[in-house]
Amino acid sequence: MSYWLMKSEPDEVSIDDLAAAPGQTLPWFGVRNYQARNFLRDAMKIGDQALFYHSGCAEPGIAGLCEICSESYPDTTQFAADSPYFDAKSTPETPRWLVRDVRFVAKTRYLPLAELRSCPELVNMRLLARGNRLSITPVTADEWAFITRLLATNS
Repeated sequence: MSYWLMKSEPDEVSIDDLAAAPGQTLPWFGVRNYQARNFLRDAMKIGDQALFYHSGCAEPGIAGLCEICSESYPDTTQFAADSPYFDAKSTPETPRWLVRDVRFVAKTRYLPLAELRSCPELVNMRLLARGNRLSITPVTADEWAFITRLLATNS
């Protein structure tokens, strides 16, 4: 099993939206970075666990947990001219962008970015690397274990 951190802007899709979705499952759409797309396509597997991270908000941070529950398939937003994720160079025959469905696992205490940055155990976490803007990043087993312990605390 692998572990991931997946960023979403909460005004677009939040952990609460995932929890309220039919079957508590939604496609992870809108990825428009080739490296993140390649993680979706090549590295993720059904059953992998992910940290659901709220980004692009006043206080970014981890809001919950989700699980990868589908193989990758074409992101339909790339074909919709009225979508902010439209890609004129992508076609149904040769799609550039993919999604995977994610399933709600848990809403956790909110773990802000500032708290993550204060943990020496996470000094090498990809999320915290200078200049990192990827919407999907791998998380090591040690980082996952440490963060899930932090999420279980009340502070």
